[in-house]
Amino acid sequence: MELIFVHGALVREGQWWWQRTAELLHEHSGIRSRAIALPSCGEGAPEEISGGLAADAAALRRALDEVDSAIVVGHSYGGTVIAEAGHHPAVAHLLYISSYLPDIGQSQGEIMSGEGDPVSIGDNGDGTLSVSGYDAASFGARFLQDADESTQQQAWARVTAQASGAFMSPTSAAGWEGVDSTYIICGQDRSTSVELQRFHANRATRSVELPTGHHPFISRPDLVVEQVQALLHRG
Repeated sequence: MELIFVHGALVREGQWWWQRTAELLHEHSGIRSRAIALPSCGEGAPEEISGGLAADAAALRRALDEVDSAIVVGHSYGGTVIAEAGHHPAVAHLLYISSYLPDIGQSQGEIMSGEGDPVSIGDNGDGTLSVSGYDAASFGARFLQDADESTQQQAWARVTAQASGAFMSPTSAAGWEGVDSTYIICGQDRSTSVELQRFHANRATRSVELPTGHHPFISRPDLVVEQVQALLHRG
C-alpha cells in the first residue's frame, strides 16, 4: 500500500505541503507516501502546462500505474483531479481534505462560483491564473491561520500561477463514484466554506470534521495520520 497526495490549486511542490504528515505517517505505520507534480502548476514539461485539468489527471494515472494499491489523498482542487482521472484498479481508498467530488461536466470554477467569500484570483493574460491581492501575511491569515508565521512564509513562497484550463475545463469522469472514501471537513477553513465542504462530504462514504484551517496536514498532521490509519485498519 502506498499513499499518493494530490495538492491543491495555485501552489507548487506538493511534497513540501505534505511532508509533515508523510514523516509522521511513516513513523507510525511505515507506509510510504509521495506527492505528484501537477503540470498545470508548471511542475511538468513546459508544453504540459496548457493541458490543465486533463494533464493533471494524466499525471495521477501515471503514478497509479506504478503501484499495486494506493490511498489517494486529494486536497482542495486535488479532488477534481481525482474525479477526472477516472477509475483505476490501484485505488483502494480516497481521502478528501477540504475538497470536491464533482459531477461529470462540472469545472473547478463552477464548483467555486457559489462561494460567498471567494478567493480572489486574477487572469495573467497568458493562459494562467494567480491569486491576487494577497501577500505572505494575508495569505497566511486566510489559508494557514493555525500555522506559525515561518510556515506561512514558506507556503507563500510556493504559491504559483496555474493554467486556466485547470479551472475552466469540465470534468469528463467521476473517479470517486463507487470507491470507498473518507472526507475530512476542516471546520475552521477560511478558504473553502464549511457549507461547500459538507455538500461534497455527503457524496463520500463517510466524513469527519476536524478543528483546523485549510491545511491540516501542515497544522495538525497527527489528526490526518489518525484518519489514514483508520483507513488502513478498515482495509
